[in-house]
Amino acid sequence: MSTAIHDIKKLIDSLPKESSVEDIQYHLYVLGKVRSGQSDIKNGQHFTTEQAKERLGKWLEPKFDRKNHLMTLIA
Repeated sequence: MSTAIHDIKKLIDSLPKESSVEDIQYHLYVLGKVRSGQSDIKNGQHFTTEQAKERLGKWLEPKFDRKNHLMTLIA
């Protein structure tokens, strides 16, 4: 994994020259979240697709599949 400073320099260089401070802050926020997620995955702190579906199932809207006459979850 590259260093935070390297990633930030690369990010700044990729932004348009007319970017506002708010634009830069937003992109830094997203970069921080991505790096945090990558770290979590590297350390085994993540859910499988099935685990995520199970955890989120109560919020997913059921959808009736007329062809197969089954209720499925919209993912």
